[in-house]
Amino acid sequence: MNIDLLIAYLQHKFNDEHFTIGLDQCILSFLVACFVAVVSIPVVIKISELKSLMEKPGERRSHSTPTPTFGGIAIFAAILIAYFLWPSIDQTDIYTTNLSIVGMTILFFIGIKDDLVGIDPAKKLMFQVLAAMILILFGGLRVDYLYGIMGFHHIEPIVSIILTCFIFITLTNAINLIDGIDGLAGGIAMIASSTFGGWFLLTNHFTMACLAFTLAGALLGFLRFNFSKTSKIFMGNTGSLIIGFLLAFFAVRFVNLNAAYRYEPTAFFNAPIIAIVILIVPIFDTLRVFLVRILAGRSPFSADRNHMHHILLDNGLSHAGATAVLCGISLFNTILFLFLHRNISNTLSLVILGCLFGVYMVVSFTLKMRVMYVSTHPRRRKAVLRRELLNGIVGRRIVDYL
Repeated sequence: MNIDLLIAYLQHKFNDEHFTIGLDQCILSFLVACFVAVVSIPVVIKISELKSLMEKPGERRSHSTPTPTFGGIAIFAAILIAYFLWPSIDQTDIYTTNLSIVGMTILFFIGIKDDLVGIDPAKKLMFQVLAAMILILFGGLRVDYLYGIMGFHHIEPIVSIILTCFIFITLTNAINLIDGIDGLAGGIAMIASSTFGGWFLLTNHFTMACLAFTLAGALLGFLRFNFSKTSKIFMGNTGSLIIGFLLAFFAVRFVNLNAAYRYEPTAFFNAPIIAIVILIVPIFDTLRVFLVRILAGRSPFSADRNHMHHILLDNGLSHAGATAVLCGISLFNTILFLFLHRNISNTLSLVILGCLFGVYMVVSFTLKMRVMYVSTHPRRRKAVLRRELLNGIVGRRIVDYL
């Protein structure tokens, strides 16, 4: 990325009245969504306490007290209010973004049911496919150009439909799977939505940008309570499903638009790789966990404490520390790739990502072995227990180490 050209481009943009109106709308959407989330979450917490709608601690839970799990309701309300509050100044994407709200609403009600009474995984998957197909069939949203990765360019319509649906399902569930500690899913999603929103804004896709920054604002308001010690709330399946769906929508639309405008100077010739890098933590973690479970002869959908955030917690990090590490990795890789991408082909970029995944596997294995080593050596076990007590991690972990 050429810094001088970027600065010149931004200066030109800020002299464009149409752009400044779109920028103001995105900023207002961000602030309104954040405000709505902040004022509505205490109400959700109070109702959850009165109706005993709390998630109790358990073997695979990382919290020690009953906690409300309906933060997704506030996130959903914040997105709807902040997005529909303003008249759209960009008619290019208005129909597609409205369809994404339809799909998000379907998953919102599925998430509510899942948080309240549970839902059969097959039914949940069916509704995820339905939400994705609404965008694919009615909105014409498909990944039909692969940018020369492994020699592939244009692909057949039926293949593009299947591929796009797979991307939606994978990313939706990837966000759901990393929602295991305070701030992780919300932090990763806020970074990703802000990054996608910034590109949409700079390329005059203001409706997409407005929706992306609305999600970022809602997540910022949610994180204020997700990290709280006195008013804690989780996003629940309600929140993770709608967040994952919107991030999948942003990623597919990002790839789709760069293919449509690939001869424009603002287009990325390696948009699919950039989309993967922006969402590298949930993608790598889901792929690693599924691979480990399959190699162990178990179902890839079986529950365990084998996610990277669980491994970091078991190595003595606090929730905030583990979240900071993983969000830092996501942000660092995104910034680094945006500066280096123009000198690397798409196929080579994919090979590099494969190597990074190999490093990720080795690091996770090493940290896992360290936990096992500590648990079998009394002196090290006491040292870890002492450190965790200093970090305020008590209760179940004391039992585990003793």
